[in-house]
Amino acid sequence: MGLKVFTPNGISGRCLIGGLWLFLVMLLSQQANAARKLPEFTDLIEEASPAVVKINTITRVRKPSQFQFPPNQDIPDIFRHLFEPRPSPERRAHSMGSGFIISRDGYVLTNNHVIDDADKIYVRLLDRREFEAEVIGVDERSDLALLKVDADDLPVLKFAEPEAIKVGEWVVAIGSPFGLDFSASAGIVSAIGRSIPTERNENYVPFIQTDVAINPGNSGGPLFNLDGEVVGINSQIYTRSGGSIGLSFAIPASVALEVVEQLKEKGRVDRGWLGVVIQEVDRDLADSFGLNKPRGALVAQVEPDGPADTSGIRVGDIILEFGDSDIQSSGDLPHAVGGTTPGKTVPVKVLREGKPKTVQVTVGTLGGAEPGAAATPQEPAAVGGRLGLVVDDVDARLKKAWHLSGGVVVKQVRRGGPGAQAGLQPGDVIAQLGFTEIDSLETFEGVEAELPNDSLLPIRFFRRGRPAFRTIIIKE
Repeated sequence: MGLKVFTPNGISGRCLIGGLWLFLVMLLSQQANAARKLPEFTDLIEEASPAVVKINTITRVRKPSQFQFPPNQDIPDIFRHLFEPRPSPERRAHSMGSGFIISRDGYVLTNNHVIDDADKIYVRLLDRREFEAEVIGVDERSDLALLKVDADDLPVLKFAEPEAIKVGEWVVAIGSPFGLDFSASAGIVSAIGRSIPTERNENYVPFIQTDVAINPGNSGGPLFNLDGEVVGINSQIYTRSGGSIGLSFAIPASVALEVVEQLKEKGRVDRGWLGVVIQEVDRDLADSFGLNKPRGALVAQVEPDGPADTSGIRVGDIILEFGDSDIQSSGDLPHAVGGTTPGKTVPVKVLREGKPKTVQVTVGTLGGAEPGAAATPQEPAAVGGRLGLVVDDVDARLKKAWHLSGGVVVKQVRRGGPGAQAGLQPGDVIAQLGFTEIDSLETFEGVEAELPNDSLLPIRFFRRGRPAFRTIIIKE
């Protein structure tokens, strides 16, 4: 006679066990389905790896002689050989990075910083073949370099369509982190269009941000989508330890395609140039210029006879649109201008004294480095009129040194006054107050007397020769 177990509500133990078993089967089935939805990278990595390369460079470093002939001294011949220059032993510095093949006849793309100053560059494939590479051209602004090896019928990678990448999609990187050849890592795109200024304060690459583990040695390697297409070139990591912390940046395929085309054609890259110094629009500046929210790029300086100057763009304009590009932040403008073909005429929408205006700009060709950003304000000293400023006319020497046409120089700043709260300090030259250009002390005093109370107003000034906009308010 079998034993029957009854639960308090009358359900038999056999039924209960059967129900639990069915629940367990359903749970395992759901987990299996979820697992099947996760991406599978094995085929992608197997197919793409042969076109990914490891790049080794050699730089010859020779130390100067430690012995130098003493100047203006007569040395006896018997000791002269002790002070003659001696050839120092040559030392070879080695570095490494990654890259990938973009054509069957041997064109290879990598980062400029991987091969910068190298005397010899060697490209090694997955099948262990190694070639010495020739530099076709480099572009420091995008940190890209195009190499060429003498080989045919090589495996190649395909670029994804520009603008095809989306935040949240899976991506895979292949490279040689820490010299560990052909390592793969995966993650997702965490942001696009990141603006990261260079040491020269240039900002021409809208970086792809990912959480893929990227480390030293991955530089120049490809970033793939799940179709095995290259969406970016791994370039930078943000780290305090020297290793990956889940924040890496890649140059978009759209930028790389344009750079490769120009490097192949002429060995250099020409970019669009506007001829302005810009800054971000914060909340206070937005209020003072009549914007309902911070947006656009505020023109702090216009280069004389540059494209912006000849087209009628003025200091104090806020650029809201450049051609088809919506300028939400100041970092959007260099991306839009730099990607425009020099000589092309584009419509530029600006906000001028609170009113929208469209000007036609013929884009120039980018030359040297752009001027840097405005300096960070320091703590002011200590007097003055309604603005709490003691000012004077700018002398001719300062006008010439800073290329000024007028303005007033700040001599003293009253602690806690409107000028101090705006961040002004002695030595600054005020060039605009409100929407009026300040050409003399007389103009400044007249404008200051008419300034309204409790209204945010823009003020433009120069500090150590560099322009900046702030907002100033006179409390009643």
